[in-house]
Amino acid sequence: MTIEYNKLKVRVNLDNLRHNLRVFKKLHDNVIPVIKSDAYGHGLAEVARALKGEAETFAVGFVNEASLLRRSGCEARIFALLGPQDEADYAALWDDRVLTAFGQMGQLEEAARLAQDRGPLDIGLKFDTGMRRLGFLPEEADEVVAFLKANPALNPVMVTSHLALADEPARKEAVDRQASRFSRAVDTLRGAGFDVEANLANSAGSMGHEACRHDSLRLGISLYGGNPYYGTEWAGLGEDLKPAMEVSAPVMQVHALKKGEGISYGWTHVAERDSMVAVIGVGYADNYSRGLSNTGQVNIAGRRAPILGRVCMQMCAVDVTDILGEGTPVVPGDRAWLLGGPGEGYISPDELAGWWGTITYEVFCLLGMNPREYL
Repeated sequence: MTIEYNKLKVRVNLDNLRHNLRVFKKLHDNVIPVIKSDAYGHGLAEVARALKGEAETFAVGFVNEASLLRRSGCEARIFALLGPQDEADYAALWDDRVLTAFGQMGQLEEAARLAQDRGPLDIGLKFDTGMRRLGFLPEEADEVVAFLKANPALNPVMVTSHLALADEPARKEAVDRQASRFSRAVDTLRGAGFDVEANLANSAGSMGHEACRHDSLRLGISLYGGNPYYGTEWAGLGEDLKPAMEVSAPVMQVHALKKGEGISYGWTHVAERDSMVAVIGVGYADNYSRGLSNTGQVNIAGRRAPILGRVCMQMCAVDVTDILGEGTPVVPGDRAWLLGGPGEGYISPDELAGWWGTITYEVFCLLGMNPREYL
């Protein structure tokens, strides 16, 4: 649901999405854009349309999101990573032509039962090689093969797993162990005669672990400009990525704050000098975290303005003393950029996530629930 009670603007640059996809196409010619969870807040149908012709497969999370994407007009192959969860999901596999990842025997049994009436079904298989969430264990591959041989209406065309530590350069050995376990499962399936597309690498795995690339890459956070190696010695691997999202909110009022005066709830900030503050129309009801109180910054006219005091439900206050002191006016109706923005004050997704105490994934998903426009 889009938040409709505020004045925020989320601007998505579709050219930057295409640019980021093409960066990864230099690594592999088969790249699967991951557009789950409303394309990480960038818009499910809009992102799919922007990448039409650039990718043969799109990945989403739950099967019902795959159905939403199919009904938006997407004709590409859609891969639902999380598998069928209920009766409606199973029906959608046939009705909406959804490929999904089966990771437990009960799911295969239900699909095989339905296939007796609904007909053959292409399926994916998910193996848990170390994330310890969903999927068959690689040691169960022989059991999976035996079931599929006994139920030929289910045709495995994709086998996938997920890397837990690919964004940590110091954990390369653990990544290699996951890759080895995955390869054993793939070899078992292929040895049984199944022609499966092997898919292991996420954004970080694609960039930093060549052995994980296999037959296709899953491009998640880096499609949107997030660098999974930010802050590490491998950060340079993501230097060509371009963030696709910018977010702004209006300046509502500008006024003086005298030395010794507190501002906002609890007076957690008390002015140490005579100051000028701008009240910005954004708060935690707009998915802009209260944790940014006295910590975050915004970009006004290309300059940084720190948040003063607590972020409120729909407002926060920022210090514009120095901006005004340089002769740059700040008036009601101006835009304050929470993410992105002009000039040297540009706020990167990684910076905002750092102040927020979270990761860029959460920043995009939450802020992307506000009204969006597309470039």
